[in-house]
Amino acid sequence: MARAARPPIRSEVPARRASPTPAGSPDYLRRILTAKVYDVAIESALQPAPQLSERLANRVLLKREDEQPVFSFKLRGAYNKMAHLSPAQLERGVICASAGNHAQGVALSARKLGCRALIVMPVTTPQLKIDAVRALGGEVVLHGDSYSDAHAHALELEQAHGATFVHPFDDPDVIAGQGTIAMEILRQHQGPIDAVFVAIGGGGLISGVASYIKAVRPEIQVIGVQTTDSDAMVRSVRAGERVLLPDVGLFTDGTAVKLVGEETFRLTRELVDGFEIVDTDAVCAAIKDVFQDTRAILEPAGAMGVAAIKQYVARERCAGRTFVAITCGANMNFDRLRFVAERAEVGEEREALFAVTIPEERGSFKRFCELVGPRSVTEFNYRISDAERAHVFVGLTTTAPGESARITDGFAAQGFPTVDLTHDELAKTHIRHLVGGRSELAQGERLFRFVFPERPGALMRFLTRMHPDWNISLFHYRNQGADYGRILVGLQVPPGEAQALDAFLASLDYPCVEETDNPVYRLFLR
Repeated sequence: MARAARPPIRSEVPARRASPTPAGSPDYLRRILTAKVYDVAIESALQPAPQLSERLANRVLLKREDEQPVFSFKLRGAYNKMAHLSPAQLERGVICASAGNHAQGVALSARKLGCRALIVMPVTTPQLKIDAVRALGGEVVLHGDSYSDAHAHALELEQAHGATFVHPFDDPDVIAGQGTIAMEILRQHQGPIDAVFVAIGGGGLISGVASYIKAVRPEIQVIGVQTTDSDAMVRSVRAGERVLLPDVGLFTDGTAVKLVGEETFRLTRELVDGFEIVDTDAVCAAIKDVFQDTRAILEPAGAMGVAAIKQYVARERCAGRTFVAITCGANMNFDRLRFVAERAEVGEEREALFAVTIPEERGSFKRFCELVGPRSVTEFNYRISDAERAHVFVGLTTTAPGESARITDGFAAQGFPTVDLTHDELAKTHIRHLVGGRSELAQGERLFRFVFPERPGALMRFLTRMHPDWNISLFHYRNQGADYGRILVGLQVPPGEAQALDAFLASLDYPCVEETDNPVYRLFLR
């Protein structure tokens, strides 16, 4: 039975078609079919993402380039380029500029081919990638804040050392090496594919993928993915010429490129069907999605394709389609996971953040908690500072996109003026950690650390058993995804009620430590 025609992919930023391919351009189909990559690369799996597919009501397949020997696709293009060098060129060695993944590909290829490799890396490169390059025998030079800065310095060193420059993306042999990924995808899944989503830095990966797909299966859409703060290719396509960005975001360091390549710009403009632009929170949520399906942790650039699929499906409300995301890298610094975990829930729109104004009067905090109802509190930051009103930073779980606006209106209707901070970058990155400080109104305060069970009603049990004449002068709580939550509470208890306080603490049966004499408390909060 013939397959029913589907409407074309409508991406967020449509690509513009260029004029016919210039005479003398490389024959990329032939180059891809004859590329030399498998001396160092594996044929990576095309793996279903069952949980994500069920949630999106579309089939999502992951092309697992994060499983390559250097945890990135980059060794394909690097080795293909270097395998075509003459013995004399290999004798003089190679040089490259890279944020990390291309560097590892060049270093591994150099070790395989027995030549010297000088690697120029931005100073912002994660230490994990620097160490990996050195472990593979590469000689590392740190220079500049981005790939473009490192590239300019590498060109200077190229002349001084007489080495061959191995470009990370703007070279036909490199592009052809990356194109072998598309060759594998179409061999591994010969059924319908609606679109392949590809992260873009300088454009080498998407150029190779699009060159093969459009030559063999032109009905498959190729969608490029960039981040809001590193979108040089999107801006270039819009302008009809390469655009140099003054700076780029560094969270997705694997795609932090200020200027795309000449050849990659030509191919992308000619062959790519459109683009999706994703933000940091969406990328963090996608890292979590892939982890839940595979137990693998991608680097930010490696999760961009998944983030784009989710964004596209949410916007187009499509179902029953087949999408492929190339998970192009897994060189993640472990320390970055703290940030990823913090932002993933917001990116998935499972958490909303608010600034709520509460009257500074007895019982108002309890009334606000009753208004929250069964919804889980993920964070609560409060420090007494004003005699009439309190401003608290609150995080709540949500179940659907756009829910934060309805919650804001509901709080306001009950007399709690509220500002929705869910999409406020300052609030998410800094303010949530700075709520607090000293207060002249916190006289007689005693400070306690509690461990609450993460179950509904734990906080209300605390508030209900507390004497109504006692005042909460400080409250800090953050859900860390464990079975227990750690909570810091400041209590103002009238003189002479110390025994009643002890009885209250004992009745809770929550682990508790008094921190009133802690020097850190006295330095920053007392």
